[in-house]
Amino acid sequence: MSERKNLNKKEEQLESFVRDTYNQEMISNEGKKIVDDENSLTAGERGPTLIEDFLAREKLAHFDRERIPERVVHARGYGAHGEFELYQSMSDVTMADFLQDPAKKTPLFVRFSQVVGSKGCNETVRDVRGFSIKFYTNDGNFDIVGINMPVFFIQDAIKFPDLIHSVKPEPDNEYPQGQTAHDTFWDFMGSNPETTHMAMWIMSDRAIPKNYRTMEGFGVHTYRFVNKDGVARFIKFHVKPVLGVHPLIWDEAQKLGEDADFHRRDLWTNIKMGNHPEYELAVQIIEEDQEFMFDFDILDPTKLWPEEEVPLQKIGKITLNRTVDNAFSETEQSAFHPGNIVRGVDYSNDPLLQGRLFSYTDTQQARLGPNYQQLPINKPIVPVYNNQRDGASRYVIDRGKVSYHKNLLAGNTPSEVPVDKGGFVTYPSSVEGLKKRKTAPSFKDHYSQARLFWNSMTPVEREHIIGAYSFELGRCLHVAVRQQMVDRLARVSRELAEPVAKNVGVTVPNVEESTVTKSSPAISLMNTTFVANTLKVAIFLAEGFPGSKVDVLLKQWKESGMHPVIVSNKLGEVNGSDGYSYKVDQSFLTGSPLSYEGAYLVGGTGADDYFHYQARTFIMHMYNHFKPIGAIKESSHLLKEMGIEEMPGVIIDSEPQFGQIFIDAMAKQRFWERPSYLYHV
Repeated sequence: MSERKNLNKKEEQLESFVRDTYNQEMISNEGKKIVDDENSLTAGERGPTLIEDFLAREKLAHFDRERIPERVVHARGYGAHGEFELYQSMSDVTMADFLQDPAKKTPLFVRFSQVVGSKGCNETVRDVRGFSIKFYTNDGNFDIVGINMPVFFIQDAIKFPDLIHSVKPEPDNEYPQGQTAHDTFWDFMGSNPETTHMAMWIMSDRAIPKNYRTMEGFGVHTYRFVNKDGVARFIKFHVKPVLGVHPLIWDEAQKLGEDADFHRRDLWTNIKMGNHPEYELAVQIIEEDQEFMFDFDILDPTKLWPEEEVPLQKIGKITLNRTVDNAFSETEQSAFHPGNIVRGVDYSNDPLLQGRLFSYTDTQQARLGPNYQQLPINKPIVPVYNNQRDGASRYVIDRGKVSYHKNLLAGNTPSEVPVDKGGFVTYPSSVEGLKKRKTAPSFKDHYSQARLFWNSMTPVEREHIIGAYSFELGRCLHVAVRQQMVDRLARVSRELAEPVAKNVGVTVPNVEESTVTKSSPAISLMNTTFVANTLKVAIFLAEGFPGSKVDVLLKQWKESGMHPVIVSNKLGEVNGSDGYSYKVDQSFLTGSPLSYEGAYLVGGTGADDYFHYQARTFIMHMYNHFKPIGAIKESSHLLKEMGIEEMPGVIIDSEPQFGQIFIDAMAKQRFWERPSYLYHV
C-alpha cells in the first residue's frame, strides 16, 4: 500500500491502479509463477529454442509492442501532478464548479512539451512550448491546452498540416530534427503573412525558456464564461509563474545540447526538493457588447489582447507538488483536448479553436484508441454512465442488456440531466451568414501587433531578436527564402529588417513599414518578477578553504531560498579550516557551468593548477552568459587575470554586507551592462 497521506480525489483514484513489484514474486501476465526468467526453453543445453515456450513468447511479444505512436506534435513532454486553489469566488461570471468555492482544492495534471521535435529531441531548442493543464473537477475534466506564447502561427485549422509539414524535418533528407532554422519552415512563414506576429515571439527569448518553473502559459483561444443567469463574457486564460518569466540566452541553449533532459531534470529535482513550482491562473474578460470595440478581432488567434487594454484578473494558484510514478502511464498516455469544457465555460467562433475541437479527439483516438478516457490519468473523478460501448482495450464491464436511448427496459436510464441539476448546456450564441471559404476582413491586419511587439522590447531583447532572425534565416540555403522573409520584416520595422538583411546577405525592399506607435510593457521579459529563490550558485571549494567564512554565507544563502552547490576537483569530501567539511555535489567533470545561475569562487590552500584552470573555465562561461560572479579576496587574482574583476555583476567579498549584495545580484540574474560579443547586430 502507498505511504502517501492526505490524497486528493484524483490521487486516490490513481492509487487503485498502481502496482508495486518490490518484494513480490514474479508472475506472468496470465498468472503463472515464473521459475526462470533468464533462460529460454531449449532442446538440450545447446539445442534450438522451442516455440512452445509461452513465457518467452509473452515477454518478447509484449516488448515488441511497448511503444505507442508518439504525438505528431508535442511528442517530447514531461508531466507533474498538482492542485488549484481559488482566490475568491467567480460565481458572478461563471458557473464552473471549480471556480465557486475558495475553500476547495481541485486536483490537476500538467504536461509541458516542445512542439516540433520527436520524442528524443533536445529540450532547449528554440521552439514553442506546450503548457497543458487537466483540471479534475466535480463537473468532469476541464483542459487548458495552451502554449508559452499568447498567439499562434495561423488563423484557420485547415492550414495546420501545412505548418507542421513545413517545420518538421525536410522529407527528402529528414533533417533538421526539432529545429526551425531551415528552408521549408521559413518558406512557409514568408509565404503566409498571418504568421508575422508569431514569428516575432518565436525569435524572442520566449522560445528558449530557462525551465518550466519560470515559463508562462497562455490558452491562446477566446472562450466564454457563462454565469448562472445565462450571461456570457469572452475570456482568455493565462498562467503566470510566481518566480517570474525567465529565459536562457541563445548561446546557453545551444551549449545545453549536451544535456537533452535539462528541463525535465530541473522540474523533477525541484519538486523532489520541495521547491514546488507555483503559477497564478488569470483571465482577461471582455463583455459581449465590447466585442467590436478594439483595433483587433478578439477571435483572431494570431492576435493578443494587450494587458494594458484588457487587464488580467488573477483568480487562483496552481501548485505542482508531485512527480509522476510512471512517465509512460501518466505523461505519455495523458490526453488533452481544448474541447474538454465544463458548464460555465463555452467556446467562441475562433476558427483555429473550432478546428482543434475535431482534431484533438481524432488524434487521441488514433494514438490511444477509442477508450482513451478510461486510462487512469484521463479518467474524470466523477462516475461515468452512458451508452458508449466496446472498442479496443475497453476496461469497463457494462452490466445489462440496454445500450441505447430512449428505452423502456431500463426505465429510460441512464437518464438525461436537467440544467438545474447540473446538466451541461451550450450557450445560445447567435449564428448567421452564408456558407463560404473566406478570411474575415478583420483578420487581415498582419503587421500592427508584430510592430507592437517590437515596440515593447528593450534594446537587449531587440538585439536577441535580430540575432535569432540572423541565425535562423542564415541557415536557409535558398536566397529567395531569406529575401521573402526580410520583405515581411520590412513591413514591421526597418530597424529590425536592416541588420537582419545585412547579416543574411539580402536587401531591404522599399515598402511601407507599420506606423503603430503603442507598446505593451507586459510583453517584455524585463518587466517580470526577479527573486533569488531556488537559484543555484556554484561554490568552488578546494582543500583548505576558509571554513567559518563559507559556512556563514552558505547558511545565509540557503535561508534566502538559494541553492548552493559545492563544486570541486573530485567527488567525496572537501575539507576546510576550522574543522569544516562539505560533501562535494559536483566535480568539474560531472558538473557544467550551464547548470548554475551564478558562481562564488573560494578556492583554498590546496587549490592546484587543475582547480584554477577549471574554475576559470566555468566562470568565463557564466560571465559570458551575464551571470553574477562572486569571489573571496584571496582568489580575486583569477578574475583580474581574466580581465573581468571590475565588470558589472562581478563582486569581491571584501565587506560585511557581501552576502546580501550577492543575493541581490543573484536575483537580478543577468548583467546586460557587460560588453557582449555573442550577437552581431
